[in-house]
Parts: sequence; C-alpha cells; structure tokens
Amino acid sequence: MHRLLSVGVILPLPGLAPAGDRLLDSPLLAVIVVAALSLLGFAVVMLTSFVKVAVVLSVLRSALGTPQVPPTMVITGLSFVLAAYVMAPVVRHTVRVVEPDVEQIKQGGGTTAEQVQRYLSTGKKATGPLRGFLEKHAHARDRATFLAMARRLHEPRDRAKIGSNDFLVLVPAFLTSELKEAFIIGFFLFVPFLVIDLVVGNILLALGMHMLSPTTISLPFKFLLFVLVDGWHLLTRGLIAGYM
Repeated sequence: MHRLLSVGVILPLPGLAPAGDRLLDSPLLAVIVVAALSLLGFAVVMLTSFVKVAVVLSVLRSALGTPQVPPTMVITGLSFVLAAYVMAPVVRHTVRVVEPDVEQIKQGGGTTAEQVQRYLSTGKKATGPLRGFLEKHAHARDRATFLAMARRLHEPRDRAKIGSNDFLVLVPAFLTSELKEAFIIGFFLFVPFLVIDLVVGNILLALGMHMLSPTTISLPFKFLLFVLVDGWHLLTRGLIAGYM
C-alpha cells in the first residue's frame, strides 16, 4: 500500500508530468498509475489537515444552531482550501526532493523492470515530506498505541520490520490525533454559544414566554457575538497556526 501512496504523491505535482507517454508505454506502469489515482482522493482527505478543519467547521455550525448555514458545500470547499494552504509547504518540499529523479525518469532508458524500480524509488522519496508531516502532528501516545497493536496483529517474524514511522502506524495515529484536537476546539466553540442559549432561555422563562423557542431568539445574538470577536479570522488563524 505504501508503494501506491508513494506513486500517488508525485503524480499530481505541478510541472512534473513526463514528456509524452514514455512512462505509460508499459502496461504494468499504467496499472500502477491507475491504482495510485484511485487512492488520490483518500490521500487528500485522510493524509492532510482536511479532517480536522472539516470537523471543526461542522461543530461550529452545530454550535450556532444553523444546520444549513454555512451549506455543506461551503464547509467542504473551505476545508479543502485551508488544507491546501497548510499542505503547500509539504508539496513544495516534495517537488524539490523528487525533481532530479523525475528528470531521469523522463529521459527513459533501461528495461521495463528497471523503469518500474526507478519509479517506485522516486515515489518512496516523495513520501518523505508527507511522512515527516504525519509524524510531527501525530501524538506520541497514539503512535505508541498503534505501533504496539500493529506488532501484536502481525506474525512474530514480521514484528521487527514495523517501525513507529511506518504509514501503517502514522496514518491512524495522525487521524485520531486530528479528531481529538478537533473535538477539543469544538468544546471551546460550544461553550460561549451554550451560555447565550442558557441566558436567553432563563430570560424567556422569567417572562413567562414558554411557547417561544429560545433557539430562535438566541440565534441573532450568536451571530452578533461571532462577528464582534471576528470569529472567522480567529478560527482560521488558529487552525493554520496549529500546523506551524
């Protein structure tokens, strides 16, 4: 699996497309390319900051009490834009790492087996920056947990081959770490809006307005609070700053 991810990392990079179809002359290479492209969507969602940003924005929408505002398409689009912003340095680093090898691949030469090996070797180098990103933002406790479980799941002869920086360990550790941080941020987002709901509900109860929904009255005050504190600026800056 890590080899297919390696290939998938370098395929979409700008300016690295090979001249002509020399890399696709071999059916085996074509199969590898198709398999890598099939994993591209998974990689964009699961191996970037997309998960954390999308969860935080969804929690914000729930905290505001507006299930349809912002629309799901807007939340997804903003999550993708912020994820691309965060991952841009990783992509640039990847380009610098693989550019010399890609130039050699473009020139071709050698047998099909040698070309495949060269391509996989370049893909493995391309995963270096991504591996570093996952390792940096995966909590040590999660990495240790998934490393221990991975070694228990495999046969004794294969346990020594599994390291803490393998994608088998890093990917689930990174995802659980991102979800944990997203839920912590969501908690702090919920608290001020919950206070507004409680205050409005108590005021309506004291006035005897039992039939009036507190959510309807508190909604404009939530919007006003979020705008006054410049919530979108603080939230996006905080999400991006978490990856610095």
